[in-house]
Amino acid sequence: MSPNPLIGTAFHAVGGVSASSCYVPFQKTKQWSWGTFWLVQAMFAWIIMPVVIGVITVPDFFTILRNAPSHAFWMAFLLGAVYGFGSMSFGVSIRYIGYSLTYTLAIGISAIVGTVMPLMIFGGLGEYFSNPGGMIVLVGMIVSIVGVAGCGWAGFRRERENNLGQTDLKKSATFIGLVLTIIAGVLSGVFNISLEFGKPISDMAAAHGAGNFEGNAKLIVSTAGCWVVNMIWFLVLGIRKNTLKEFTTKSGIKGSTITKNLFWSALAGTMWFLQFFFYGLGHVNMGKFQFASWVLHMSMLIFFSYIIGVIMKEWKSVSNRTYVLLVIALVILVSSFIIIAYGSVLGEGMAM
Repeated sequence: MSPNPLIGTAFHAVGGVSASSCYVPFQKTKQWSWGTFWLVQAMFAWIIMPVVIGVITVPDFFTILRNAPSHAFWMAFLLGAVYGFGSMSFGVSIRYIGYSLTYTLAIGISAIVGTVMPLMIFGGLGEYFSNPGGMIVLVGMIVSIVGVAGCGWAGFRRERENNLGQTDLKKSATFIGLVLTIIAGVLSGVFNISLEFGKPISDMAAAHGAGNFEGNAKLIVSTAGCWVVNMIWFLVLGIRKNTLKEFTTKSGIKGSTITKNLFWSALAGTMWFLQFFFYGLGHVNMGKFQFASWVLHMSMLIFFSYIIGVIMKEWKSVSNRTYVLLVIALVILVSSFIIIAYGSVLGEGMAM
């Protein structure tokens, strides 16, 4: 089947919705610490769902992994482990500075690092933009960064307005959240580099007839690295803080509450996984401009995270000026989606 950037953009949008809302289920958990929630969501996001969907969509899934080139396998795994530290920072920063600002800063940084670094490592930076439609895609990427910057500006204004008259402790928490967000953004971009190193694995999956689902073969390698780091960290933390007992009724938590918590945590992990399930489908449909998938996907994520932030009333107390700035930034982001899709369509020689 020939690549279709319009379909690819739609898949990235679905992935963006899933990613921007994947931590919302945490609000539904009761009497569980963040670490307990994280252990369950991590297992579903980075092990259970990638394996289940990989087996369903990729013929000879385990055979491909067993015969994968060692360099591609271990580089994808190790860089996935590096991203694991970023995911922990990201999750904690949400609790400090909220969904909107965390997503803007972390994902904005990730969009730049995750797009530019693979081109520098694997080559083709100038070649891609010299192709038909290439300059339009480049303009779309620049517009996207402008939109992200606008969202970030609105986010900073919101934090400044909300922090007026608040305690030094609150301001200190905001500072910690911002530092963790920057770390998360840089390390999140590393995840795309991990996926790029895993390309020989997805090529093997394509040769085995995986079609548009070829990316599901390499995804488990990257996420497994992430899972190992998170599992070790939060198990140690759970032992030190004695929170692992929250999985049992010995903690004083009702069995029905634990069951509900398991469901919401599993849902969060599944939603995180679905973002990259749809990212893979979108990526293969972007044709000659697959490298633009990361910035497109991340911009979608930021766009929908702000919509969710508005729904969750994170912006209810901001000034009209800040709210107008946010709306303008979101409109710019939507424009960037359209421009990137249009340039990609031209690159594939398709008629609009």
